Amino acid sequence: MLPGLGLQRALALLGLAAALPPHSNLSAAHWSHLHPANMLSSCKFDRWYHSKALTSPYPGSRVERSRVPEDKVGWLTQWEDYNPVEYTAAAVLAGPKWADPQINDKNFSPKFNERDGEVERTSRNGLYVVENGRPRNPAGRTGLTGRGLLGRWGPNHAADPVVTRWKRDGSGNKIAHPVTGKNILQFVAIKRRDCGEWAIPGGMVDPGEKISATLKREFGEEALNSLQKSPEEKASLEKQLRRLFSQEHFVVYRGYVDDPRNTDNAWMETEAVNYHDETGETMDNLPLEAGDDAGMVKWVDISEKLKLYANHSYFIKLVTEKRGAHWGEDPGPECRD
Repeated sequence: MLPGLGLQRALALLGLAAALPPHSNLSAAHWSHLHPANMLSSCKFDRWYHSKALTSPYPGSRVERSRVPEDKVGWLTQWEDYNPVEYTAAAVLAGPKWADPQINDKNFSPKFNERDGEVERTSRNGLYVVENGRPRNPAGRTGLTGRGLLGRWGPNHAADPVVTRWKRDGSGNKIAHPVTGKNILQFVAIKRRDCGEWAIPGGMVDPGEKISATLKREFGEEALNSLQKSPEEKASLEKQLRRLFSQEHFVVYRGYVDDPRNTDNAWMETEAVNYHDETGETMDNLPLEAGDDAGMVKWVDISEKLKLYANHSYFIKLVTEKRGAHWGEDPGPECRD
């Protein structure tokens, strides 16, 4: 059952699902061909979209997911013995303002696949199935039901600002990679406190908040420690942030994120946007300082050797393709449409 959808839209969804290969079931990889803005690369990524969402134990807990074989990830594959573990973190069940109530709460009537008041319950990747009152992860089974650490049933929307500049020598000249001859790009990375992995300094979109506001706010809080600044320092930072975030930018990716926090009923989606400081003048005057959820912050040289949180390495790769920057020494197989 698809609450709030017209018959035509429901039939369109079912027709789309039937047309996909049995193992994929509306995977992000297939969605990307339906929504070209989601991916800038023409290479196909068959497995990246749903790998970290299968890892155990679940983050911040000792809860082990039920094992899901690769050939049974997709919902279109019948699996009568599927028996996922139910888990929602105590911090979510405590009812903070950023979290939904439990699905069986008599005062909770969410409008899935719609804008629900100030809460965005639509997916960047199109319609998702609602089964027995619960949204179903469009990328497939994860071995765990409930919400885990995520506040919302269904899509949990985030924004990831990818702030870049060219690596330069002491004279201000761009530095090229000795093998590929392409200029080396750098981006602002944070080390997450929760898992210790390096990542793009992003965060969750507040109800009613515009993505552009989230991008600027999260960068300020995590990479500049804006929350701990004096009123005078905040005013100065705000002026510089406005300058940076009003520069040329492009949307790197919109949609499902392969995140270790994902469950069968709750998942991460993001909009990653690249803000590039071509001359370096803006970012040279912004003092990087870890804040909020960040343990460390620094400029990182971009290459294929990067190991980042969730799908962040993939987002960074797309940025290098757009900017014509160095990524890897091995060009790899030719990409075809």
